[in-house]
Amino acid sequence: MTPPPSQQIFDDAYYRDPYATYARLRAEGGVHPVLLPDGSPAWIVTTEAEVRAGLTDPLLSVNKQHSGTGFKGFSLPPALDANLLNIDASDHLRLRRLVSKEFTPRRVENLGDQVQQSCELLARRLVDRVTSHGSADLVAELAAPLPLTVVGDLLGVPEHDRAPFAARVSAMLEPQSPADAAAAIVGLHEDLLDLIAFRRREPDDNLISGLISVRDEQDRLSENELLSLAFLILMAGIDNTQHVISSGVLTLLQHPDQLEALRADPALLPEAVEELLRYTTPNHTAIRRFPTTDTKIGSTVVPAGDTVLLCLASAHRDPSRYPDPDRFDLGRRDKAHLALGHGLHYCLGAPLARLQIRVALEVIMSSLPRLALALPAEKLSWRRTFRSHALKQLPVTLGSVS
Repeated sequence: MTPPPSQQIFDDAYYRDPYATYARLRAEGGVHPVLLPDGSPAWIVTTEAEVRAGLTDPLLSVNKQHSGTGFKGFSLPPALDANLLNIDASDHLRLRRLVSKEFTPRRVENLGDQVQQSCELLARRLVDRVTSHGSADLVAELAAPLPLTVVGDLLGVPEHDRAPFAARVSAMLEPQSPADAAAAIVGLHEDLLDLIAFRRREPDDNLISGLISVRDEQDRLSENELLSLAFLILMAGIDNTQHVISSGVLTLLQHPDQLEALRADPALLPEAVEELLRYTTPNHTAIRRFPTTDTKIGSTVVPAGDTVLLCLASAHRDPSRYPDPDRFDLGRRDKAHLALGHGLHYCLGAPLARLQIRVALEVIMSSLPRLALALPAEKLSWRRTFRSHALKQLPVTLGSVS
């Protein structure tokens, strides 16, 4: 049977409102051949049931060795590519157990006061900035520096090295040119080599020092695995949390009734975090998969080696799974979502991400009770990448938009 022609869905309309594109695709079927922005072919899976099943399907490998279409993604060097997102089954479990022993609940609990203090300091600076300039960018002033501070402390990154790390992550995820992406990756590799060398000389009670001990004293990690784990924790820990905070604040400002309900009852904050993760998750697709054999997804047979994108954001708006899925509702009874993964690749840092999002929302509500957008929402600028839907800036003021 001849497959249908591939669609080029990643256009201006998609970047303005990806959810409209997902709704159209779901109405036409659960699985579609598409062209990625670089012209390479892929299959996008859009329904919740099929996305959820795909996340645990052992026939869908995350290992690029199973790619039959030459998929390269970021073209990471081997030293950064041996991370949990690119490894299947036994090796994944081995590395995950090693990281879990260092990424303990105690570490996360001990970060609670620091997250609170850092967020309160950033909120005061945001207020000062708005007071002196009339408006300020909540992304630059709070949403971005908070996870950078938290993950920097967790990993043991010296303070003066943190901003360059974050800038290179952004350049890799949204490059102005292929050369920029390549340069960012080279820079990140060099930064991580320097960090590990520094922490070998000056170990501390941080995650990197713990992993170095596992590598050097117990010989249970290769050097590339050590570097790759540090790279993944840094990239995912900084970028994803930042965008949930900024998109979450925008969502609350656009739904004043829900914001007022949250102000009236802060005990709803954990519920708010889960509904925001469903409603506005920045990672629109899970890490790409490759069928190890011709594999049936829904009613579609996807050839071995093809690239499969499991669309989390589309799954979260699937009306067959969630009643009135485009409505943001803190009272929604079923808030289960896939934003932090499912199965083997469930996010190791989920408790830390939830902690930061909850504290950020709590501090913003208490410190900035008159927070408002500084320009209409339709004029906000979003990243132009199929990998995530994330705000570039979120200009805010302490009054109403005129």
